[in-house]
Amino acid sequence: MDLKFLIVDDSVTMRRIVANTLKNIGYENYAEATDGKDALIKLATDKSLNFVITDWNMPVLSGLELIKAIRSDESMINLPILMVTTRGVKEDIIEALKAKVSNYIVKPFTPAILKEKIDQIMSTNPGVN
Repeated sequence: MDLKFLIVDDSVTMRRIVANTLKNIGYENYAEATDGKDALIKLATDKSLNFVITDWNMPVLSGLELIKAIRSDESMINLPILMVTTRGVKEDIIEALKAKVSNYIVKPFTPAILKEKIDQIMSTNPGVN
């Protein structure tokens, strides 16, 4: 299946790191958003986007707010969402899981970790198109 990722982070550098890591593990297709609000606009206009990788701490609309917005939209309820964040405390991870994030990575991360988390999500979410 062809995955088209939406990389959501207010840091240009972090978006580059995620994009380059995706390329390193064989994924060439992605778009970028600068915050949660920008991400929602892109998801509404580009129906080929079928996997979100988001930061948590962003202006305008945070990653957690983005997840809640996606999960409240019937058309995106099963959209895979991977949170990549510096927030590694247990309470934050539990809060993200309650918001129904698909998986969670604490920065810094390796290409192997990113690939493993994407593979895990895809194995439990075969209905992505």
